[in-house]
Amino acid sequence: MSAVRTRRALDAKGADAVMAAAEKHALQNGFRVVIVIVDAWGYVLQLRRTEGAQAPSDRVAMDKARTAAIFVRPSREIEEQVSAGRLGALALHGAAALTGGIPLTADGEVIGAIGTSGETPDQDESVSLAGARARFPAISVPALTQGGARMAAEAAAAVATARAVWPVVAVTDAGGELMHLWRPDRAQVAIDKARTAALFRRPSKDFEDQAAHGRPSALHLARAVPLQGGMPIMHAGHVAGAVGVSGASSADEDQELSALAAEAASAAARRSEPGARPVPAPAAARV
Repeated sequence: MSAVRTRRALDAKGADAVMAAAEKHALQNGFRVVIVIVDAWGYVLQLRRTEGAQAPSDRVAMDKARTAAIFVRPSREIEEQVSAGRLGALALHGAAALTGGIPLTADGEVIGAIGTSGETPDQDESVSLAGARARFPAISVPALTQGGARMAAEAAAAVATARAVWPVVAVTDAGGELMHLWRPDRAQVAIDKARTAALFRRPSKDFEDQAAHGRPSALHLARAVPLQGGMPIMHAGHVAGAVGVSGASSADEDQELSALAAEAASAAARRSEPGARPVPAPAAARV
């Protein structure tokens, strides 16, 4: 069972190519718009505002692009559902029922999206379509598999059970979305530490240390929880996912278990590489 797989991703060069094609179409047609490109989880990679675009269009363009990315379809489809009477679609978390968001794909995989706002729905969508139809490069990066997420959780769970402590162990992908949760009967639920480690590409302890040692403004970082116990899962220099532990006997033990789990997943990934020599599991995992 492989702990990681390869996924396609949009890098700066790819986003540049998409944006250039979209902006060219907008300028040729005199459209006053904001164009936004996001990654597969809906986080902004680029934003461009043409001359005369209205101020609120930036937020709307972001919403359209994020909708297309996380729902893996043009945002028009959600607007059409609402217009046809399916009002429950308005409650979809993270969705904007507005035409103008188009997924970006590579090898059949959605790796991001483009959203445009400022003109009519059809005109906005035409700009996004021009960007999506451009030839753009994509890179390959490691991504945690479901099997790898389970390995990480089970490594921490085995040690926690042996110590008779009952934390929650949450494992996320590189975008901070939950992949696997180990929750014993006596545990609380929390995934914020794992999300922090995934999105900020560093242990969540870094932010707790900053907040505790003279930088309380670390509390203002968007979607960051400054509590130790979140560790990124690294492979080949990339963050493939993250693990968070909460509810052990102490914050230090949360951190210890999350580090153990992250290393277990990384070691399993190294063992699965072609020609790799066997890598023993961390000693703590053999409790």
